[in-house]
Amino acid sequence: YAFLNIFFNIIQSILSVFSIALVIPFLKLLFEKGSSEYIGILSKGIPSFSLSIDYFMGYFDFTMAFYIVTYGKIYALTFICIAVIIMTVIKNFSRYMAMYFLAPIRNGVVRDLRNKIFSKSLDLPLSYYSNERKGDIISRMTSDVQEIEWSIMQTLELIFREPIVIIFSLIMLISISGYLTLYVLLFLPVAGIVVAIIGKSLKRNAQKSKELLGHLFSIMEETLGGLKIIKAFTGESFVNSRFQKMNNDYYNQSVKVYRKTDLTSPISESVVVCILMLIMFIGGKMVLSGDGSLSAAAFIGYFAVASQIVPPIKQITQAYNNIQKGVASEERINKILDAEITITEKKDSKKLSGFNSGIEFKNVSFAYHKGDAGYVLKNINLKVPKGKTIALVGQSGSGKTTLADMVPRFYDVDEGELLIDGNNVKDLKIKNLREQIGMVSQESILFNDTVFNNIAFGISNATKEDVMNAAKIANAHDFIVAMPNGYDTNIGDRGGKLSGGQRQRISIARAVLKNPPILILDEATSALDTESEKLVQDALSNLMQNRTSIVIAHRLSTIANADEIIVMQQGQIAERGTHAELIAQNGIYKKLCDMQSFK
Repeated sequence: YAFLNIFFNIIQSILSVFSIALVIPFLKLLFEKGSSEYIGILSKGIPSFSLSIDYFMGYFDFTMAFYIVTYGKIYALTFICIAVIIMTVIKNFSRYMAMYFLAPIRNGVVRDLRNKIFSKSLDLPLSYYSNERKGDIISRMTSDVQEIEWSIMQTLELIFREPIVIIFSLIMLISISGYLTLYVLLFLPVAGIVVAIIGKSLKRNAQKSKELLGHLFSIMEETLGGLKIIKAFTGESFVNSRFQKMNNDYYNQSVKVYRKTDLTSPISESVVVCILMLIMFIGGKMVLSGDGSLSAAAFIGYFAVASQIVPPIKQITQAYNNIQKGVASEERINKILDAEITITEKKDSKKLSGFNSGIEFKNVSFAYHKGDAGYVLKNINLKVPKGKTIALVGQSGSGKTTLADMVPRFYDVDEGELLIDGNNVKDLKIKNLREQIGMVSQESILFNDTVFNNIAFGISNATKEDVMNAAKIANAHDFIVAMPNGYDTNIGDRGGKLSGGQRQRISIARAVLKNPPILILDEATSALDTESEKLVQDALSNLMQNRTSIVIAHRLSTIANADEIIVMQQGQIAERGTHAELIAQNGIYKKLCDMQSFK
């Protein structure tokens, strides 16, 4: 594609220049030469072939002389007009073909960039997103990619065409008058310097504009996600005022960007026109002096070709500005692409053939940010034998969820080891490890899709019967079949068409269908009413049968039957034992129960 694009751009550029250059021999033969001169040109014969401007000019002189002597000047005029039309048609056809072959190149670059960003966003650890604004990340994936797309479209289109036009125009100008062309080459860099100064400032403004747009996206994302709370607390005016302030800041910054963008083209054109007027003055003096260094026809042709340089220069300066805006967007995108992937897989990582013995935390310590003085987890030693249920309890911020998130390697331990069947999880293939784990969290993560696709998420070969059986185990089948389209019903954004209990049972059905040997339940019933809790609790009991479970809960009904209860306090294990043993100890667990932390 690139070769064909360059080929047709060269054809277009040559024809564009030559269609203008045809004016020179035409004017000479039509107005400056008499009949004897025409005959003299014919007597010399067709010039010997060579790849030079002189050959083509001489050949055209001979052709024009032949038609004028043989058929008259009117016939020659007709010939030149038809020749220009044919060259123009071929030129525009070549231009279209150049764009035709450019389309897959420029769109392919943007497609690959989108794929790369999205793929990287899936590979980045959860800790990355806890430090970034979700709306700003969306802005980089959409607005910034679109800015690069526009920049690439402009740049690729011009980089293959306009420089070729300028090069061939300069070659033609040098062949007509090297002296005049020297002035062009001396003063053209002035336009480039002016454009570069503006472009540098434009990049800074564009980067600031994109950052403000990212903040704007963040406000919109937070507002749509928290609309119920905003309305409940009558916070519409506050949120609206906050949005309008940010939107106004973005507006002011965008005005600066557009003003600087629009400044480049008139400045560059003004500089080029000044150069053309200088050419007209010097060239006019050469013609009027009558010393034969430059004929009137050659000067007119020279000026016509020189004028053809103006549009490409304007286009290139405009493209330069777009590139500066694109570079600002690229730097924002590179913050995602260059972000460190902290959860990595070793080259010699191995697969778990199955889950056979259990999970063990050995002297595990962890901090969310390296170098933090305070550890979230400190010297955790814990064994979870296969088939047993371990319950994690404690006040908010005690490290329960963080400890559970270590198992699927959402985070890596900073000190100590986490072992599964005696294998350090860092030595295992990440995908294979997570295939052994099912998860049901407090917030049901559902997608804007059908019930079937939500339950079968991640399992490509799931059948309707498999999904229905999983739903029955999760106590979800009855309400699903009562929906308008049953398992093919779309449940809306984040499952918004369902109640909290229904969403949770869909999540449990998803875990049932996966059929993992290890199960993590993160406060799966804490946000439900009594009736929903009973249904979900029964579903969880069905799910936990014959599985190794790590349960984080605030409900006594969820943890009372656990094989061991681990009481967490400030990132450490404060107490451990069965429900009865911990009550008898009359310690932290007993106080939590007395405070009705568990119901």
